[in-house]
Amino acid sequence: MIYITRKEHFNAAHKLFREEWSNDKNAEMFGKCSNPNWHGHNYDLFVTVKGEVNPETGFVIDLKDLKQIINSRVIDKLDHKNINLDVDFMKGKMASTEMLAMEIFNQLKGEIESKGAALHSIKLFETENNFVEYFG
Repeated sequence: MIYITRKEHFNAAHKLFREEWSNDKNAEMFGKCSNPNWHGHNYDLFVTVKGEVNPETGFVIDLKDLKQIINSRVIDKLDHKNINLDVDFMKGKMASTEMLAMEIFNQLKGEIESKGAALHSIKLFETENNFVEYFG
């Protein structure tokens, strides 16, 4: 078993809030992350796949294929978008980094598997100091 990781980057805005809560309760729970006018992050995404090396190609997965999958299923939908309003796979979900990482995993899993590899993990950096890692 071998692991390979691809790094991508996107910029996106979001806010953390619950519609059923008052603005004061949202501010108490989420602080400035509940800013009514949104806020943004420069996200770094690490996608790690695993599998056996194909003896003919020497690859677990062709990195051109992995790049295309990540870009079409995730980056194109998130980059310079509002996660709460614009991203189909985040509709109706809290736009936390934890939820975003889980949904990115779900977006990628099937197509990566169709290429003969397994999705091992998603590591999503929201800031230089804060990141989430999800293993499905």
